[in-house]
Amino acid sequence: MAFAVGALSGREDSAPKLSWKRALIEIIVAYGLILAVLWSPRPWQRYLWWVAVLSVLAILCTSFQGFNAAGMRAANFLRSLWVVGVALLLSAAAVAVAIRLHTLRWPGSVLMFIGSYVAYAVWSGVQQFLLQCFFLWRMLRLLPTRGQAAIAAAGLFTLAHLPNPILTTVTAIWGTIACLVFLRYRNLWTLAMAHAILGITIAMTVPGPVVHNMRVGLGYLKYHRPHSR
Repeated sequence: MAFAVGALSGREDSAPKLSWKRALIEIIVAYGLILAVLWSPRPWQRYLWWVAVLSVLAILCTSFQGFNAAGMRAANFLRSLWVVGVALLLSAAAVAVAIRLHTLRWPGSVLMFIGSYVAYAVWSGVQQFLLQCFFLWRMLRLLPTRGQAAIAAAGLFTLAHLPNPILTTVTAIWGTIACLVFLRYRNLWTLAMAHAILGITIAMTVPGPVVHNMRVGLGYLKYHRPHSR
């Protein structure tokens, strides 16, 4: 409870200087495009991906408040590093269970591990930036309390992972925690690191056919289990 109060009472988490109408329109446009990408078949998905990326970048260019406000800073890095520690502990526990159940998928070497997951680690940072610096900021403008803004932003993050039951459940929990932690410490780096650890852990410990290779949207529904030889 003390953490929640602290997270919702800081002064660094003020809403961006946008009108509520503009904030609402930007959320609708950006989130609508994201859902369109997730639920469109190819080749339309590829075209819509570029439309979504360029549109979000255009919106950010007209509203970006600086790297410090976005949490891309050194301040509070050490204070919020506990989030990474918790993610590592959860990862270690999941790996231990996966070893016991014979479901661990280790790439084979450190270099292969880096090659397999470096792109996902970068994508984790992008997702955290969008969650905190795009949707959470605008929810702070639309909703009366910071707690409501955190839950609403996490809700959008969660719905984007449907219909994957595992990722939807994990992102519902992580999205809420990440928003509250960001409001408390305003540091994006530790959240991106924790996101990467948790996501890679799921990819390594949960069998591909169960989690549908981390796919969401139409990709989840169209996933075909590989035929065993």
